[in-house]
This record gives sequence, C-alpha cells and structure tokens, in this order.
Amino acid sequence: MLILACLLFLLSLFAGLTGCERFQPHPHSYVYVSAREVYLRDRVAAVSNRVALVKNGERLEVIEHGRRFDQVRTQDGKVGWLQDHTVIEQPEYDAYQHLAMQHAQDPVVATAQLRDDLYLHLTPGRQTEHFYLVPGNSHVSLLERAAIPHEVAGAVPAQSAGQKSAQPAEIPMEDWWLVRDGNGNTGWLLGSRVDVDIPDAVGEYAEGQRMVAVYPLATVIDDGRQSREEARADRRKAANRSSSSHKGHVETEPSVETDASAAPSAAQSAASSTPRPVTEYLALLAPPRSGLPYDFDQIRVFTWSLNHHRYETAYRLHGFEGFLPVTMTHESVNGATYPAFSLRIAGADGSAIDPTTGIAHPRSPRTVSFRLEGNIIRRSGADQAPIETHESDASANKPTSAHKRRR
Repeated sequence: MLILACLLFLLSLFAGLTGCERFQPHPHSYVYVSAREVYLRDRVAAVSNRVALVKNGERLEVIEHGRRFDQVRTQDGKVGWLQDHTVIEQPEYDAYQHLAMQHAQDPVVATAQLRDDLYLHLTPGRQTEHFYLVPGNSHVSLLERAAIPHEVAGAVPAQSAGQKSAQPAEIPMEDWWLVRDGNGNTGWLLGSRVDVDIPDAVGEYAEGQRMVAVYPLATVIDDGRQSREEARADRRKAANRSSSSHKGHVETEPSVETDASAAPSAAQSAASSTPRPVTEYLALLAPPRSGLPYDFDQIRVFTWSLNHHRYETAYRLHGFEGFLPVTMTHESVNGATYPAFSLRIAGADGSAIDPTTGIAHPRSPRTVSFRLEGNIIRRSGADQAPIETHESDASANKPTSAHKRRR
C-alpha cells in the first residue's frame, strides 16, 4: 500500500511539472524586413486581407514558422503572415551589426552618391545576403574596395563546351565598396552604381582616367588682382581676337587647366578683385576599369595660381601601385608648418588580390611621404628611396609633343 501511494505521488508530481512547462514563457524570436516594403496578410490563402504594411529594417516578433510563411507581430501589436524570403533572421541581423562594429573606426577614403536605390550586402557579390535598402541620391562613406569575378547568370565557361584554348579566357571583374550610410548601417555596394564626390573645379582634369578620391590639401587667399604681365597678355589676346574677327574667323586655343582664357570685362575684374579662399587638392587617379590589383596608380597635386587665378598641376606621379587609405597630415620644418600626405605603395614584388576577400594588398608595402611648400612638392619621411614606376594608362593616353605641335 505504501509503495502504491509513493507511485501515485511521483506520477502526480511529474504531471504537475509537465503541466507547468505549458505556462512557462518561451524565448522570443525575431525577424527583420529585408524587402523594401511588404504587407502582412490575415491568412495564408489565395484570397486574404491586408493587415499592416511593414518596411525595410523593421523588427517583427515571430509567432509561428510555417513552410514558406511566417506569422509575425509588429511593434504596435498587429499580427499577420508574410513570405519568409522577405525577411532575414536574427543570425544574419547580428552579422550586420558585427560588420558595423568591426569597421566603426575605419577611415573614410571618399564619399559617393548612389545612382539609385541599392541594398547593402553582407559580403561582396550580387547573390550574397542583403538587408538594408539605401535610397537613391543618398551619400555614403567609402571605407574599403574589393574586386571579385563578375557573376553572369547562365554563363558557361569555354572549356566546358569541349573547346581548347591556347590561353585561358580573361575573367571579367567588378569592384565592390564597403560603405557606411548616414544612419550608420554598413555593408557592400556595387562600385559601378555609385559616383565618387569630386569637386567640379578639378574633376574636369581627369584626362580619361578615373578619379578615385580628391582631398583638400591647403587653402590660399586669392585677392583677384592681375599681375602686370597677365593684364598685358589679356589685352594682347583681346586685340588679336578683335583683329581676327574682322577677317571673318576666330582662332582660339584655350588653356589646358583654365576656363578663363577670355579677357575679363571691367565688371568681371571688379567682381573678381574681392579676396576669396581657394582650396588646393591632392587627387588620386586610376585607369577606368574594374578589378585592378591596386586602388590608384597616379597622384596629382592641384595648386592655385595667384597670378593667373586658375588651377595648375604642381606635381604628378604615375606608374606605381597605390593603396587606400591616404594619410593627410602636417609637417613642421624650421618653424613653419606645411600640409603633407603619405601614400602606401607596392614595392618591387608588386601587389595581388586576396582570393577570399577580394581586397588588394601590396606584397612588400612601402610608405612614402610628401609635403607641399608653397607650390612645390618635396619628399619627406623615412623612406627616401626612389619610387619605381612603369608605363601606365595615364602616360599611354597622354598626347605626344608631335600631336601638340599639330594642334
């Protein structure tokens, strides 16, 4: 009898424990809307009613996971069903948060504007996980570049068709940028869908190359006054144009780096005589194609001529392999402070693209430094060894002296 009573007590205790589990709160799970916007439906059926509209980035509490649909609850308590491919789950969301924290202190190498609405991807690639949608015309900060093979849907390699080639076909590449938007969201964007912010004053001097970034280097004050030699030259040009126009034709040859070849009128001269600050720039350039094993291969320093009131190229170096970011700083020499910058370039071993991340890196990196003294660029820093250069697209596209004479 005692044994039977003990058994009944144990059974009742077990039933009580299992019954309590039904009333214990289960941990909440959440999903996050990855589509631009989507309606919640009151049922999973061909005919259903809209319950609520949820938008990109919104967090939803999961009530039930279905086969292809999830039942969720919004923050204001509305319940409905949506397709599971329109959301990402907590692990993917946490990966985006980790990516943002990992690159929170990365220097901004440039800013750019989106051409249209774009999703931020977790890793470079058209088919990779995406989440945040950044509106078109927004400005983002560029942090890092990666080059990966261009994914073409339905493409078949030539070798797979049984064709033998003397040399393997070149794999098309595309650039992706790790960016941070105005809300602090971080992810990868296709490089061909963004335009780097370049000042109009120097953007026209790209000469067929792609400007990767442009940095303010110094500021000078232009009082707008002409030198005697410039005023005499302007009067001579005006007289020549007047003489040519009487003969029925006009011959002009604009300067390469000025849009002020015409002699200014009296009103223009008076307006331009007001002192104004003008920014001088360091520009990084590269050939206009994707997948390069370096970020830039040319630098140009644009200084402002106080006599001619226009930008002029104070320094140009091309034919090397450079890597972002560029360090902008100042140097003190003999009590004077000058703007300076440092570049990370590849040594004699060249550079390569990491096959895992797609990020280019130098095999034997060097750091070379320069400073701007007035309108003269001088080498500085510990590395004073010669910079090895090679023939680049910039020099190949540069017109020869014979072409200049024919013009």
